[in-house]
Amino acid sequence: MQKKNLRNTYLRLTDMDYPRILKDFKPRKEFFTGIDSDGCVFDTMELKQKEFFIPNGIKYFNLFPVAKIVRETWEFVNLYSVHRGVNRFPALVKVFELLAQRKEIKETGIKLPDLQPLKNWISRESKLGNQSLKLFCEKNPDPVLEKVLEWSEAINEEISKWLKGVSPFRHAAECIEKISDKADVIVVSQTPLEALEKEWNEHKIDNLVNLIAGQEYGTKAEHIALGAKNKYPDDKILMIGDAPGDLNAAKHNNVLFYPVIPGKESESWQRLSEESFNRFIEGSYKGDYENMLLDEFNKALPEIPPWIK
Repeated sequence: MQKKNLRNTYLRLTDMDYPRILKDFKPRKEFFTGIDSDGCVFDTMELKQKEFFIPNGIKYFNLFPVAKIVRETWEFVNLYSVHRGVNRFPALVKVFELLAQRKEIKETGIKLPDLQPLKNWISRESKLGNQSLKLFCEKNPDPVLEKVLEWSEAINEEISKWLKGVSPFRHAAECIEKISDKADVIVVSQTPLEALEKEWNEHKIDNLVNLIAGQEYGTKAEHIALGAKNKYPDDKILMIGDAPGDLNAAKHNNVLFYPVIPGKESESWQRLSEESFNRFIEGSYKGDYENMLLDEFNKALPEIPPWIK
């Protein structure tokens, strides 16, 4: 519980200035590990997308006539492709870009929303969360952005109300406990902070990490840059994740990456616990071993949709 108390102290001292919390984070151990949450530690990614994101997307953007095509496209973008794990707002843009290209959509004549206002907002905002979008809408009213915000807020509300009891993947909790003995640990996620705190606390593993950083703290690359970069040697910083965005955050900062392979999550955590983390600590992780893991990871997440092949 000591680490959790340290986290709460930071929040009080900085009055919720999230990037400052990361900047002020001080190393306690020789090594640093960042860990993604949804789809990586918790088996919640498919549940959230299929039961909350997609149904609300169909409802708020009036896509009932093409619901089957929307589901297939949405699942590819957010679960089964190189786009897996991307922030919800760029992911929404990608879903509609792919929908606009599909002949099934063209044949129906259904009108898809023009998300150019969302693209413009994404291009100049680093903290892609509901609060920042809400503040922008208050100063710059736009019906498209307001509809996107309604969709996003409905997702958060429903997840908070209904999604409970989803345990971490097998081997994940004990592996994180092992990691926390040797390394400082921060949750590096694009999930809203409230949901993260709730999930990690519910399963009593929040005490294993020094800090929980959600989308309010900025991008995952910013989390690592502010929380770890230049505080630890690059080869003593490891990012653990299940999506290309996690890998990109690591490589942007020139640090190491361990992939939790989609579809092989429990096996990935077991390998990390029994083999890979030991290599990281011993200094034999970088190079051929990491590249072998990345090859396996990249093969699991294609770029081209199956309906194009």
